Amino acid sequence: MIGIYLSGTGNTKHCVEKLVYLIDDKSKCLPLEHPQIVHILEKHYIIVLGYPTQFSNAPFMVRDFIKKNSSLWKGKKVFCVNTMGLFSGDGTGCTARILKKYGAEILGGLQIKMPDSVCDSKLLKKDIEENRQVVKNADKRIEQVAEQIRCGKYPQEGLSFIAHIKGLFGQRLWFYHKTLGYTDKLKISDACIGCGLCSRECPMGNIKIKDKKAVSGEQCTMCYRCISLCPQKAITLLGDQVIEQCRYEKYK
Repeated sequence: MIGIYLSGTGNTKHCVEKLVYLIDDKSKCLPLEHPQIVHILEKHYIIVLGYPTQFSNAPFMVRDFIKKNSSLWKGKKVFCVNTMGLFSGDGTGCTARILKKYGAEILGGLQIKMPDSVCDSKLLKKDIEENRQVVKNADKRIEQVAEQIRCGKYPQEGLSFIAHIKGLFGQRLWFYHKTLGYTDKLKISDACIGCGLCSRECPMGNIKIKDKKAVSGEQCTMCYRCISLCPQKAITLLGDQVIEQCRYEKYK
């Protein structure tokens, strides 16, 4: 077994690592952008795939990775995990349907509520104690699911036809243009000091440092990693001001 994930603010990383290690403490977990990830996945047949949902859809980077490596999935057994701030619908189903198309067997799905990760919007914001409780609830649920899986029972959250309808009409149809592909909407203000942290951390390699300033390209996958880490709060995406830098580490 191996766990792989796209994680912007640390939520999904935590959930995948906790689940995988509870099932098999000898297994590894790696980020999707790991330079050897395809070669490593070729050697494993049971995969836990985790990612945050964006408007009831999987991030384009995740869907793009699956499609670009279509031959990789034949014969693999995949358990899908998605994290959400409030609502997911069929967040796990979004990748499960693509994976099945390329020959993967879907073991199940788990949809976990975690602290909101959208740093530049007031929507869904909670105080630290509320978010700590959200994490505690998530940890308890992951522990329960790990026990189920050890007994051979995989939850099927987000994989049903009803879940598909909920995700489609709950958010995805209305916001589909936001997750259709990568975005060029990342904004970097004059507060940037060119420290390079965002450039080093971006999973897409979308941010470069030019003339001691960060410059964004057109390949943002909306993970919010750079926004949650920028020491100057100089980066925004959906909003125009950083409301809170939402990192999992704050709520442990």
